[in-house]
Amino acid sequence: MGERMFIEGNVAIGWGAAAAGCQAFFGYPITPQNEITEWFAREFPKMGRIFVQSQSELGSINMLYGAAATGIRAMTSTSSPGWSLMQETVSDMANAELPCVIINVQRGGPGGGPIRHAQQDYLQCTRGGGHGDYRNIVLVPASAQECFDLVQLAFYLADKYRNPVVVMSDAIIGRLRETVEVERIEFGPLPDKDWAVKGKANHKDGRRRLVEHSGDLFGRYPSYVALLQNLQQKIKQMQEAELRYEAYKTEDAKLILVAYGYTARVAKEAVNMARAEGIKAGLIRLITAWPFPYQIIRDKAYQGGKFLVVEDCLGQVVEDVQSAVEGRTEVHLVSILDRHIPTDGGMILPDKVFGKIKQIQ
Repeated sequence: MGERMFIEGNVAIGWGAAAAGCQAFFGYPITPQNEITEWFAREFPKMGRIFVQSQSELGSINMLYGAAATGIRAMTSTSSPGWSLMQETVSDMANAELPCVIINVQRGGPGGGPIRHAQQDYLQCTRGGGHGDYRNIVLVPASAQECFDLVQLAFYLADKYRNPVVVMSDAIIGRLRETVEVERIEFGPLPDKDWAVKGKANHKDGRRRLVEHSGDLFGRYPSYVALLQNLQQKIKQMQEAELRYEAYKTEDAKLILVAYGYTARVAKEAVNMARAEGIKAGLIRLITAWPFPYQIIRDKAYQGGKFLVVEDCLGQVVEDVQSAVEGRTEVHLVSILDRHIPTDGGMILPDKVFGKIKQIQ
């Protein structure tokens, strides 16, 4: 049993990184993730670890590139506009096969948008975001405890696949204060980082290491096709091994909700409300936004179940659900237009979701 803390999700991310052995954080202030940067600024120097407030999001992501190249565990955090600025270097890090963790606490858009909660970055995070063929595992916490736990998992998966891993939160989960069990999680052994740039004196063979993001030009791969074959194999391995989701009351469900983050908590309450009235509803809660549970949803569609996606945007997850069901069943949506008030402070609430359930069940 570890120490128990009553903390918000953004702070839990910091403690999770510390438990995972993160040694360096680079970040630039942006709402609604400033509590993360503040935590690292306060706590990491006391731990003898590195905190740097960069001059911009471009600075922080490129500092992260350099730190990851040395083989240490390092991370950055940002929110939606900052995430957009980072995309070219994220693509470079995928090519260079650099393990790191990037936190994106979503806010509204497009453009600068409002500074409060939203879930409008799903497609950008799950499709790569930058140019070229690559994918990042995207973990989506729905509680402060999962913020702590999934950051630890993110570092493990980044090292396992030599690939950036994204933790995509939202402002409500980031600001939600809950009791968190603060305990280090052991995931098992990882491959040696013999590739790391740490000086030839620190390698057994006495040879210099080189990290770059044009792997076919400098000898890391014999050709461009060989580089792409490696990326394809990595993507396939991640899809097969790292899919994570929660199935809540789906065994006999005739209507299945799909959601992540704060809207998953809302959807779960709506499922409970529906069950209390005899409506057979269930929930597939995404824990990984990528990989996505296409087959699980497809199987339910083949069994005749309907779907209701709950997401705080105009509709992005719904596209993946529609793709999965292959036109065999109905797919409905509760969206950002269904907030309880028409402002950036509005939320999707359980009664709105329950009302939609009653309409379509």
